[in-house]
Formats: sequence, C-alpha cells, structure tokens
Amino acid sequence: MRFLATMAAMAATLFAMPALAQGGGGKPKPVIEPFKGVASDANTRPAVLVPADPENSWVLDLSTGGRVLIRLRPDVAPKMVERIKTLTRKHFYDGLTFHRVVDDPYNIAQGGDPKGDGTGDSDMPNVPAEFSSLPHVRGTVSAARRGAADNATPEQKTEAENSANSQFFIMMQPKLAFDHDYTVFGRVTSGMEWVDKIQRGEPPQHPTVIIHAYIESDNPPAYQPLAPAAPAATGPTLIPVGPSVPASKPVPAAKKPAPKKK
Repeated sequence: MRFLATMAAMAATLFAMPALAQGGGGKPKPVIEPFKGVASDANTRPAVLVPADPENSWVLDLSTGGRVLIRLRPDVAPKMVERIKTLTRKHFYDGLTFHRVVDDPYNIAQGGDPKGDGTGDSDMPNVPAEFSSLPHVRGTVSAARRGAADNATPEQKTEAENSANSQFFIMMQPKLAFDHDYTVFGRVTSGMEWVDKIQRGEPPQHPTVIIHAYIESDNPPAYQPLAPAAPAATGPTLIPVGPSVPASKPVPAAKKPAPKKK
C-alpha cells in the first residue's frame, strides 16, 4: 500500500508541471512582453521590439498643443537617421510648418521644408534611399522625396529615389502602397493625438508649426506652447494738415508697382 501511495504522489507531481515538461530540459519558456512605447491601434501591425534609446529618440513640440516622441531606427535607415539628428541639433526644424496634410487617399502630415511649399530642402546633400520592409502603418515616419514620371528612364527613377533630404511625413492611417518606395526611419511612440490635430490642407490656411525639435538625449526642456502673436502696435490718429484738394480736381491714383519676376 505504501508503494502504491508513493507512485500516485509521483504521478500527481508530473501532471502538475506541464509547462516545465514542454519547455525542454526542464526549463520554462521565456515570456516576451510587448514593447510598451509603440503607438498602436486596430489598424496597425504588431510592432517590432525596439529598446528605448534617448540618443535615437526624436522629439517634436507642435503648436497643436503637445509633444510627439518618435523612435528613430538607425538599424534600418542609418543615413537618414543621422541626417535628422544633424539637422535637429542645428535647429533646422524649429519654426518650420507642416505644409502638406491630407487625409484619404494619402493620410500623411508632411513637413521639414524651409520654403513651406514642398519645394525646399536643407543645404546638405541628398540622402540615398534606404528602403526596407517596415510597413507604412499609422505612426510611421518616412523621408519624403521627389517623384518620377510614369515614363521616366531607369536613371531618372533612381535619381528620384535618392532625393530624400530634410522633408519627412508621418502616417495618420496605414498606406501599405508606400512600402518599399520610401525610407522608413522612425515610428511615433507617444503624442499621436497631437499629430491627429495637425491642420489639414495643401497648404493649410493656418499651418501647424514645429515649435522646437530635439534629440531626447540632449535633455530637452518641458513642452512650452507657442507664444501668442503680439497685437499690432497702434499709435495716435494722425490728422492731415495743409491745403485741401478742391472737390472739382480729381485725386491722382497711386501708381501700381511693377510685377516681379518669379
């Protein structure tokens, strides 16, 4: 009887430890927790696990009311990430606007143009394409570049692909048709609600401004909203003096300035 009781106890112990038995070698399987810093919703794919790295975290303070944190990806786009960090530390992005913000069919907020009309770049050389398999889901940040005509030669298409410089766009909704055609260099990890509030338009009537851009390792100050514009200065009303113009004599019209060449 004692032998039967001992065997029953051993059997109960084995059946009570299925996780260890399945792990192989008596070791439990490791538990992988999801990365908590990645913006996600029902329209996004599962995010790749990327550890937090202040040296590769881009901070954008927007006039729409808050701070956006973007996790840069030097592992897939080292040249573009280095360009973003260089321009940011030169304060290039401070004061620039989002000049092209459109919903369907593109769902992008595009900025980084010093001219504010989509035709400008920094004074640095263009950055070659670094296309990858990272998808253009909500929160993806990619480098903008020139397009090529449908009948463009292979050389013209290659030149367009390698024309990224300072402009970038943030995906507000997924657009997987952009995959493999633009350099993905980051992903919004917090503050997507402020991206959603960026003023729409091409260009917007009252464009959203990048108040300041920082690299997180540079210890940026707390978010400060954009100071309201000072009211126009007013002075005392000037009363004209001197001889009046007779009513019968017409007042000559002011000469119009000659149009300037663009």
